[in-house]
Amino acid sequence: MIKSFFKFNVTNRQWHMPIVAGVSVGIPLLLGWFLNNIEAGKLGTLAGLSILYIQSNRLVERMIFLMLCSFGIMTSYTIGLLFSFNPYLAPFALALFSFGVHFSLHKLGLNRPPGNFFFIMLASMAICTPFHLESIPEKVGYLAMGTILTCGIGLIYSLLTLKETNEAEVKRPPQKKYTNIVESLTFGLFMGISLAVAFSLKLEKPYWIPISCLAVMQGISTKHIGMRAAQRIIGTFLGLGITWIIALGNPSTLAIVIGIILLQVIVEFLIVRNYAVSVIFITVLTIFLAETGGDLLQNTNQVFFARFIDIVIGSVIGIIGGWILYHEKIHFQATMHIKKSKVVMKKMNFRKKI
Repeated sequence: MIKSFFKFNVTNRQWHMPIVAGVSVGIPLLLGWFLNNIEAGKLGTLAGLSILYIQSNRLVERMIFLMLCSFGIMTSYTIGLLFSFNPYLAPFALALFSFGVHFSLHKLGLNRPPGNFFFIMLASMAICTPFHLESIPEKVGYLAMGTILTCGIGLIYSLLTLKETNEAEVKRPPQKKYTNIVESLTFGLFMGISLAVAFSLKLEKPYWIPISCLAVMQGISTKHIGMRAAQRIIGTFLGLGITWIIALGNPSTLAIVIGIILLQVIVEFLIVRNYAVSVIFITVLTIFLAETGGDLLQNTNQVFFARFIDIVIGSVIGIIGGWILYHEKIHFQATMHIKKSKVVMKKMNFRKKI
């Protein structure tokens, strides 16, 4: 685990992909700053994250997939906004949504990283915002404009660079029949639990807990999940320290916007090479994106302490969820219950027909 903090992995990601991600995230923010509507720019920036779903080596497939993911980003945020009216119903809504997203992506074979992360992340953020029905069309509209811009950037980028790509498509082995159902149920359950815990603690920004839980559960094994949790907690602590130093300098809004763009490039360069180091910069990036300038600069210590506690709680819940996610005995028992339920339902349907 200690070595993982210093080891840089080899990757086949092209060097220009982080730059394109920075452009997709940066243009909406710069427009928001220029038009004196930074909140709209932030929504466009969230839409810009869909550029990370560029995966296919064939132009038509790539653009169809990118547009599909852009629509998924919009749908995720809209569903979150619609269910933000009730803190008791919201955890059930997020759990059901997370189950559906994870199950669908695996069923369609679209589960390569970043997989379900950004869909569930946007739903978590939206479902924790104050409910104002009249503002939903406006917010979704800003997000939609961001996705349109992102698809345009993706098309230009693909036309310029796709001819240089000679990588073969990666074919993933098919899952066992009921594995996807069990995994999806586990994801849904712990997304719901993490949000319920956040609401019960009456946190100012409760979405930090489910997002941290989700990030930890992205691991590929129990050991990997424990490692990601440790890396996330330590990386967050270091990242908060860097952000605290930056905040002392009282940076202008434009400086923060430019910083976010550079941080996005750095994060995309590092995240496939060293997750622990990338978390440091992810922390700085997300703090500046999520926190308003006034809160961050005036209540710096309170903001940082709250964020660290939120991420620790979310990571602990993620560790528990990850242990269940990859526990073979639990998987076996859950699969047997699903099979028995299916048999019972078939018998009931047969009796009805008779």
